[in-house]
Amino acid sequence: MLSTRKVAVWALVIVGCGGILAAVYFGLRLNREYSPPLTLKGAVIKQDYDPRKQSPIANVDVIFVDGSDVEDTRSDFLGGFTLTMTPGVKLGQPIRLAFRHPDFQPLELNVALSNELYVVRMIPLHGEVEATLNEAEIGVTNVLIRYSTETTRTEPVGTVVKTFQVQNSGNVACDQKPPCSPDGKWKAAVASSSMDEIQGNVFQDARVTCIAGPCPFTRIDQDAFSRGGRTISVSVRNWSDTTTFLFQAEVFRSQLQNIFHQVYPVIFGRSVSFALPPAAEGPWIEADIGGTQIVFPLGPSPSPLLSWANCRVREEKNQAKDYRCELKPGYEFR
Repeated sequence: MLSTRKVAVWALVIVGCGGILAAVYFGLRLNREYSPPLTLKGAVIKQDYDPRKQSPIANVDVIFVDGSDVEDTRSDFLGGFTLTMTPGVKLGQPIRLAFRHPDFQPLELNVALSNELYVVRMIPLHGEVEATLNEAEIGVTNVLIRYSTETTRTEPVGTVVKTFQVQNSGNVACDQKPPCSPDGKWKAAVASSSMDEIQGNVFQDARVTCIAGPCPFTRIDQDAFSRGGRTISVSVRNWSDTTTFLFQAEVFRSQLQNIFHQVYPVIFGRSVSFALPPAAEGPWIEADIGGTQIVFPLGPSPSPLLSWANCRVREEKNQAKDYRCELKPGYEFR
């Protein structure tokens, strides 16, 4: 009877262990089956021996072909792209990528999938060598960016001066009938004075000075003038004989003004780049096109329309704007 019980116990242990192993096995299998797909990150730039001319290429179609499955994405303003692989693709597996852009030669790459960052270089259809050999191309020179910013300009317009008195008689006991001297011993008097300016004007550098009477026995009770503003005031306590105070301040007027700025863009090869601050208003680009100076407004469109270049603009988090323009065929920087 005892042997039968032992056999039953061992049978339950074996079954229990088998269940645990099975759960672990299926758990690992499910984890493999439902693991997130791999992603490939890279950047597309222009092929050139000069690193300064390897500008990012936006709007490149990036295509991954896996048998009958096709995954694609498009590069952003900085040429960056993130491509999600189809489920089942593993690290180290050979993959084929295709890159397409109307201004660049088609490119296909056969690579082994890895966690590395991919840098893809594409060859322009209209290279700089071709441009220098074509004397019929229109020259683009004297490229200049102009814009305005609105600022507040404050200018001094005068000084305001006034006097006021704090009338009192000294050596009179307070007898706990305020106002009193700071130590509560002598009868005191409090006087106030204020100044007000017209709309648009403000006081700055205001000061209050005792100019007559027993000044050591006075103090400023309320300072509403040091910080300036359109209206300023002061309250003074005097616990001796009558004193006289001088209250004066500088008057400033604030006005909105437009300040015009000009920026020389950076030109490398056939691309021109520049950035504008968040406060820039009404920007435009000037250039001599074939010997004629032409002004091109840079409106709010993400792709400003220029007859001689294809432009794109990206807005930063602080609302600054980055511009990058590529010359169209038939034009060259000189």
